[in-house]
This record gives sequence, structure tokens and C-alpha cells, in this order.
Amino acid sequence: MGEHDSADGGWNRKLTPEQYAVCRCSATEPPFSGRYWDHHADGVYHCVCCGQPLFASASKYDSGSGWPSFTSPIAAQAISQHRDEALAMERIEVRCAQCDAHLGHVFADGPAPTGLRYCVNSAALDFKD
Repeated sequence: MGEHDSADGGWNRKLTPEQYAVCRCSATEPPFSGRYWDHHADGVYHCVCCGQPLFASASKYDSGSGWPSFTSPIAAQAISQHRDEALAMERIEVRCAQCDAHLGHVFADGPAPTGLRYCVNSAALDFKD
């Protein structure tokens, strides 16, 4: 195992370069480019890193943003929220509560019933029906 492997828990070997950039380095995929932004099957979206269930398809909606958007996580304890002041703006970052993978951000401009929009990178997700 190389020096970089041990420093990051081997994630760089387990993930594609895009998944690694998003999940471990907090990158953002371009809008309308991920495999799940226009995905409509019934099932559950899991963390691509550790497999934890994160979002049910029933909470997914088309926000027009170009990223998968959800009104709520599958369970409150599935994600953690963190203040993000990068890019000279204040946002709330969401991460997988189990492995700390960066998922995206949550905004207060979503539809009922929660009024929230969990804007998530496709690269951070693995879908299972």
C-alpha cells in the first residue's frame, strides 16, 4: 500500500477518480452530467463509498438544478450536516454519517412537505432497486 493509500484509507483505490474527487475532496460534478440527475426508477440511493442507504426514490424530485434532488434523507441519522463557507458563501454541506463522504448540500428552497432540497452529486451515489 502506498503512502497516499494509508493517508486516505485506500479510498483512491476503491473509487473512480470522479467519485474520489467528489466524495473525499468535496468536488462538485457539472450539472446535468451525473447518471442520476434524470433517473426515475424506484429504489434506494446508497453511499458509493460505504453502501449506507441515504435517500429513497420516493423523496427524489426534479428541481431543475441538474443534480439529483431529494426532500429528505431515508433516515435523519444517515447523513450529517456541516457548515460550508467555501466559495465566499454560506451553505450546509451534507455527508454520509457512516463514512464522512461528501454528498452535496442542503438548501431551504425545496417543495413540501419539508421545504428542503438535498442537492446531491450522482458520483456519491449507488442506486439499488
